Amino acid sequence: MTGEAVVLGLRAAKLPSRGLAVALDLAVQVAGLVATTLVLSLLAPDLDGAAVAAVTIGLTVFFLVALPIMIETLSRGRSLGKAALGLRVVRSDGGPVRFRHSLVRGLVGFLEIIVLFGVPAVVCSAVSSEGKRLGDVFGGTLVVRERVPGGGGAAAALPPVNPQLLQAIGGELVALDLSAVPEPLWLAVRQFLGRIGELDQAVAHQMSARLADDLVARTGHPVPYGVHPAAYLGAVLSERQRREWTRAQGHAFQQQAQQVQHAQQLQQNQYRPHHPPTAPAAPAAGPTAAPAAAPPVPPSAPAAGTGFAPPA
Repeated sequence: MTGEAVVLGLRAAKLPSRGLAVALDLAVQVAGLVATTLVLSLLAPDLDGAAVAAVTIGLTVFFLVALPIMIETLSRGRSLGKAALGLRVVRSDGGPVRFRHSLVRGLVGFLEIIVLFGVPAVVCSAVSSEGKRLGDVFGGTLVVRERVPGGGGAAAALPPVNPQLLQAIGGELVALDLSAVPEPLWLAVRQFLGRIGELDQAVAHQMSARLADDLVARTGHPVPYGVHPAAYLGAVLSERQRREWTRAQGHAFQQQAQQVQHAQQLQQNQYRPHHPPTAPAAPAAGPTAAPAAAPPVPPSAPAAGTGFAPPA
């Protein structure tokens, strides 16, 4: 399983299942083509021969080429027939198909299935060990089986684990360092555990062992003896979710405490009395000193030659 929501390790679809899926798809496409043609002929009965031929060619290209490409691209590799049989188209490296892959498959498929009546597709799929037709070879794709018929119920239950062993695992999980585990690996583990009931037992055990090895390589702690790899993956994933929940709760509590403290400060500022600013007081005046007495004026000397003296 990859981080792009595609399950790896499933069995490649062979010729019988692929042929039945193609037959279902063609039946739906031809029915839509015939129904649309009849409706248009009733709505526009006065079309000439050239217009009827152009409309017929356009509808044929739309229903047999454009529509399958669009459905396969939007559904990540699942047409109606493939969904009914539990098949999916993926890239050769296991990733989801893109528009260019569906475009190549649709164009080549129109030639090898519609124009050449499916002969090249049957021969190539029978010879290929992975059941590939020419469209898969040129497009770099592969059709895999997502669902094993009759195997979902048997693979749903995991082997029971001793409760004492589970308690010992819990102690180890708390001490695990999960910081080195990348997010795509967590996504792969979640998707695998969510779809383990749809997988064959052997395939499920193989995929769980591979994912557990990837997890062990990043944590440095091996899977305890006697524990199914899928059970260990579920326990580690639960521990990570518990840590994330605890971290989220602590962050939420911290934010709530900050909000309460801010509200209390606002409330205190609201009810605190406000006094208008007062002008600074003038300095106190000291005792007023008495004005100094004028110095006595000395008596003037008598004017010379007058014989007059001012009164004392």
